[in-house]
Amino acid sequence: MNGKNHNAKSQAISQIEVLAAKRIKHTRVSEVMTELDTLIYPGSQDSILLVCGPSGAGKSTLARHMVNTALSKANDQLEAKRGIIPAIYTEAPSSGESAFSWRLFYQRILAQIDEDAESPKLLYGIDPETGRMNRARAINRGTTLAALRTAVERGLRARQVQFLVIDEAAHIIRQARGRNRLEIQLDTLKSLANLSGTQMVLIGSYDLYQLVSLSGQLARRTHVVHFERYRQDRPEDVQAFARCVSGFEKTLPELWGGQLTRHLNALHENTLGCIGTLSGVLKRAARLATIKNAWTTSALERALLTEAQRNRILEEIIDGEAGIGPNLVHSVGQFKLAS
Repeated sequence: MNGKNHNAKSQAISQIEVLAAKRIKHTRVSEVMTELDTLIYPGSQDSILLVCGPSGAGKSTLARHMVNTALSKANDQLEAKRGIIPAIYTEAPSSGESAFSWRLFYQRILAQIDEDAESPKLLYGIDPETGRMNRARAINRGTTLAALRTAVERGLRARQVQFLVIDEAAHIIRQARGRNRLEIQLDTLKSLANLSGTQMVLIGSYDLYQLVSLSGQLARRTHVVHFERYRQDRPEDVQAFARCVSGFEKTLPELWGGQLTRHLNALHENTLGCIGTLSGVLKRAARLATIKNAWTTSALERALLTEAQRNRILEEIIDGEAGIGPNLVHSVGQFKLAS
């Protein structure tokens, strides 16, 4: 490879890295964030908040943005009362075992609470000499599940964690067999929320919605938030999706050459209005463009979802929207609210 081609390819790879780091905080994220902000507060009766939506809609972006925003807002509080961690992000593990691994789940939470050396240390519950949490004797591989659970409860209380965001939460229920087991899974989370004073925000696919029908007690303490895609039959959604495409285009104007928005309708249809999916398509297109060291429409065509992929995702979306949509629409006429 001559020097000119090498430099061109290096520049293209650098562009891809910029695109890979791009996070579009789009309208849907802001809308759901606003709703969650009103539902997360001390003493809330909603122990568990379910954020359900299609795959690739941008829910993981929301999950991290929620925690980062909470930490940023709490800067002054953290200076005044060192050791507070207002929010924590973790991902529900899919360990490959037949049942959900609560052990691994608790260990991940403990790592967030106690092992982050950059976090300020709380005077209460923290050894001033070592800066570590005073907790039950050594948490190691031989520690019982009950001891891990107790350590998590103590840690969440000591750190005064207001809410715990659990991404990919569908893993919790996919590894449970039968209705009774599902109810136990949710009871476990509800109990953890009650005993620690920490609200649980479960983020995942439409599978999560089945949790609200397990029992009246669980349903009463659970609230559902729908993280929707951008639909092509809603003008406001089409405009919002267009702004996202424009945002990606402006990130790398030298790569796209102002040509990306020309394919707006095709991108919307292929990605089904899901911004995470859109991001994946554009990253693939950018990498494919490096082959010829130039942007081409064919690179975008090859990066799109195949018909089989799109149809499978669409089936899941239609089923999910049909199940969750009508149940979240509260008709004034139906409930006969007093004037």
